[in-house]
Amino acid sequence: MKIVIVTGLAGGGKTTALRALEDLGFFCCDNLPVSLFSTFVKSLESESIEQCAISVDGRQQHFIGDYHGQVIELKDAGHEVEVLFLEAADAVLFRRYSETRRRHPLSGDDVKDGIRQDREALASLRDEAIVINTGGLNVHELKAIVTGRYDGGPKRLAVNIQSFGFKHGLPQESELVFDVRYLPNPYFDPILGPQDGRDAQVSEFVFGSVEAEETIERIDEYLRFSLPLFAREGKLYITVGIGCTGGRHRSVALAEELARRLKENWHVLLRHRDLAKHTIRSLG
Repeated sequence: MKIVIVTGLAGGGKTTALRALEDLGFFCCDNLPVSLFSTFVKSLESESIEQCAISVDGRQQHFIGDYHGQVIELKDAGHEVEVLFLEAADAVLFRRYSETRRRHPLSGDDVKDGIRQDREALASLRDEAIVINTGGLNVHELKAIVTGRYDGGPKRLAVNIQSFGFKHGLPQESELVFDVRYLPNPYFDPILGPQDGRDAQVSEFVFGSVEAEETIERIDEYLRFSLPLFAREGKLYITVGIGCTGGRHRSVALAEELARRLKENWHVLLRHRDLAKHTIRSLG
């Protein structure tokens, strides 16, 4: 049987991941006691169920000691077991709890202390897991990454390409960042300024420079070399940031072109982080 153990920090996205697996036909159980793993799987085997997902969270901190023994028992019985660990930075988790006004399952109203307890309780589970940092992902992107991993087809690395503006801050979730602020800037053109890098005129302006053409070629070449290596190491996804000053023109145009080039061989997600932060300039 294929077994996916979904774990990680409260607020990290476990519910979204579990629902994605359920949509793929996995028999899912939320927060099953660790001591019942083997019993649960045996009961599914008797019903000829071939794949299941089990959610484990920090509320089971007193039973985590049984976890490794249960996983070894499942593997020894011939089951294919994979552990998926979902996390985010403390600030992201705190913001999520503030926005939803939910109590933390480990500490009630003291969210910061709950996050600390959660990390400590689940540290040993994280060490042997495939880790997804959901800090820069929305629910649709996380679902797409999980689906791409477990939909039964070839396991393709998800490449999350994100344009951004340096003046709005560096995206902390990016594993790779390319700075393209040296390229000619359409912002100062009175016609192109109000548009963005998705518009044909802006893209033509950006790629009208030799530097832009060489930049995209070199980024493309590097990713074609490195992405198979990331995939070989078992990564589910990698986030590539492309930044210009405001995140409206140059970075957007290059991100669009890079996504077009990579989507043939990889599962590509494309986001323009800072487009919504801009207003159209008045020409009057």
